[in-house]
Amino acid sequence: MKPIVVLLAMLLLTPLSEAAAFNHPPIRTGVTLTPDHRPQPDAPAGELQGPFEFHSRIIPNTVRRYWVFVPAQYDSATAASLLVFQDGQRAINPEGPIRIQHVMANLIAKGEMPVTIGLFITPGNLSQHYPDNLGMQNPNHRWQEYDVLGDRYARLLINEMLPELEKRYTLTDNPEQRAIGGTSSGAIAAFTVAWERPDYFRKVYSGIGSYVSIGYRPEATPPQQLGGHDYPALIRRSPIRPMRLFIQDGSNDLDNEWGDWFLANQQMVKALAYANRAADDKNQAGPRYQFTHVWTDGRHNDDHPGALLPEGLRWLWAGDKK
Repeated sequence: MKPIVVLLAMLLLTPLSEAAAFNHPPIRTGVTLTPDHRPQPDAPAGELQGPFEFHSRIIPNTVRRYWVFVPAQYDSATAASLLVFQDGQRAINPEGPIRIQHVMANLIAKGEMPVTIGLFITPGNLSQHYPDNLGMQNPNHRWQEYDVLGDRYARLLINEMLPELEKRYTLTDNPEQRAIGGTSSGAIAAFTVAWERPDYFRKVYSGIGSYVSIGYRPEATPPQQLGGHDYPALIRRSPIRPMRLFIQDGSNDLDNEWGDWFLANQQMVKALAYANRAADDKNQAGPRYQFTHVWTDGRHNDDHPGALLPEGLRWLWAGDKK
């Protein structure tokens, strides 16, 4: 009987060990800013234009600010790639942890991402003009745009904002060369845009993503309004989108009334892996999710997703070199 007992013990322990390995992966520590976050002498700085104001018809009664980064290597005769980043006021802060304009300039100069136009956009504010005193604070219409599932925010970007950008710049029509990213609610907004419109955006940078129940409103009828916590179920049960995702979260992220944020990000990764595995098991034709994740010991702030931005953008565009 002893060999049988040993065999049963092995069978019982194996799935638990695999689950433990996934739910508690190596946590990266010592994450900090890199030289790519600072101007480098061999990297042309490019030009950060703005802020500009924009009034939407799709999300009425709101105003938002945006900035445009034009790399020094941009030539209107050649279509440029595109990177859209949410919470633009934080993304461009030269003293903040993201400093996206410096990261892009350095990576473009080194050939680690293509010549790319950057669009850095704030959420909307319910006012006639964007308040000058907000600074790095969130405008008052953020969760309604970023945390609610559906295609409204995607339509604002694709049908309203980007046509304005295309009046000034030659942009690619290749969805593989369009990326979108953000942190916290900006991350789920980026994921939602690519989920709804993979024909337009296929690369996603997600830091400390709010894949929790902020947008959930059971009283909304009809229909009941879904929230970010619904995404793992949707990913598992929906056709696979052709998406490439870099996902970061910190083990000290929030645990509050909206959910356990670190657990929610792990659920997202598990769902992506399941969808791929199920499609492989059924020999289904079509795309598979391309994704990687980095867990750190960070909290719910931009420090770690900002510090990992160069790594994430390199990874997102590295797939084009295969």
